[in-house]
Amino acid sequence: MKKSYLFLLLFSALVISCSSSNTKITGSWANQEKINSEKIKSIFIAALTGNMEAKTTLENELAFQASQRGVESFKSHNVFTRTFTKDDMPSREELLKVIKATNADVIFTVTMKDKETSTRYVPGTTSYYPMGMGYGYYGSFYGYYSNVYPMMYDPGYYTTDRTYYIESNLYDTASEELIWSAQSETYNPYDIDNFVKGYTETLLKQLEKDGIIKPAETK
Repeated sequence: MKKSYLFLLLFSALVISCSSSNTKITGSWANQEKINSEKIKSIFIAALTGNMEAKTTLENELAFQASQRGVESFKSHNVFTRTFTKDDMPSREELLKVIKATNADVIFTVTMKDKETSTRYVPGTTSYYPMGMGYGYYGSFYGYYSNVYPMMYDPGYYTTDRTYYIESNLYDTASEELIWSAQSETYNPYDIDNFVKGYTETLLKQLEKDGIIKPAETK
């Protein structure tokens, strides 16, 4: 049973690693009057989360993707040396003063708006194995029972599904006006890197589709 279950886990991991993004856009909006991808030369990136590992990983990946499109980036975890809390938030003037000092054309923010958790039961599976596994299995009752029976049935189990609801916004730095906004769902990311990969791929496709950015330069 252990061998059969281990194979199932390894196969599932392979399927997940090769599958398409686990993030999907549920809605987006763009200020058509303000859209001009030619004018975006620099961007300030802020992942609004207290999880520093997630913040750093996500901002680094977004900055890398920006560089692939010839856009200079400024990451909030480099610009701000500490994490702000609700009771320790700088004033609007102080915050914008630091951001505008970078001369970034636009400000990009990403935040988790909600999280949904549910538990479901995955039924067990019964497998049929044809004859011909070798005479050794039939030499004794226990030899047959201990080798064949475990391979015939994998028990069911409970699993927890997690869905994260993300909001991504793009603002004009000078006017602070919202240029673009998107809502997305990420389903069952198995680690931070998996979330960042799926989110970033989906986000970039939507930004290109909405005319906010140009496709990455091919070398």
